[in-house]
Amino acid sequence: MTRLIAVTGASGTLGGRVAARVAGRDDVAVRLVVRDPGRAPRLPGAQVVAAPGGYADGPGLSRALDGVHTLYLVSAAEAEDRLEQHRTAVAAAADAGVERVVYTSFLGAAPDAVFTLARQHAATEAAIAATGVRHTALRHAMYADFVPFFATVEDGQAVIAAPAGDGRAAFVSRDDLADVGAAVLLDDSPALDGRALDVTGPEALSMDEAAAVLAEVTGRPAVYRRQTVEEAWATRRPSGHPDWEVEGWVTSYLAIAAGEMAAVTDVVPSLTGHPARTVAEHLRAHPEDWAPLRG
Repeated sequence: MTRLIAVTGASGTLGGRVAARVAGRDDVAVRLVVRDPGRAPRLPGAQVVAAPGGYADGPGLSRALDGVHTLYLVSAAEAEDRLEQHRTAVAAAADAGVERVVYTSFLGAAPDAVFTLARQHAATEAAIAATGVRHTALRHAMYADFVPFFATVEDGQAVIAAPAGDGRAAFVSRDDLADVGAAVLLDDSPALDGRALDVTGPEALSMDEAAAVLAEVTGRPAVYRRQTVEEAWATRRPSGHPDWEVEGWVTSYLAIAAGEMAAVTDVVPSLTGHPARTVAEHLRAHPEDWAPLRG
């Protein structure tokens, strides 16, 4: 019997990449689980099933997952109730009889992580394990395309202003994350069951080095400006975003300063057969990621 793989978030940047890599094969069937079927990618042989209520609608998601063997569970968009959404989605998958869950977690996921959102990922991993289903956590490093997002243009130069100290981060390309995700989904052996894989880029960059990469790729001068925690809050609060979200932004940099994002692993080359892309390689391949900084 052909194994059915479901991909949530298939209309998004990561889920769409993964779906494209597993669709159209003879050995598996693919179902795209999306809120809006009109936004689902057109992929050969892929089913499209609507779950308009998203992760918050447990019964609706459970119906969308009926008959699914393996679920690629993309973490929800940042929200105040994100962990509750995750727990509802995990319960829905178990209720639907899903046999295996591959979850997109975060590097350094732990109940006491400095990065507040990494604590949510740890709790989600625990919820998945508690169901008893086969599972693998892909703990993604920070996305390479976040590097230009960190920067703002001031007086003609790109400025990364953050409380990251001299810490380092092993930024990873979403192309590599998709390659790893597809490899894990297609490998149904028990070798990956119960494991948490740290998926990183090939090098850990300081913010000074990240700024230098930005300057090289975009042609715009770029610098890293160190901030205190107080300065980081003061410069981000005027955005109007809620405190829980600002706290996530600030603590992501504090986690870098604390060394929680510096690990470099061989997961990408081991599972995909190709080297992990550097930040510079990713940005050169995706100029859309840094278009606002174009010099």
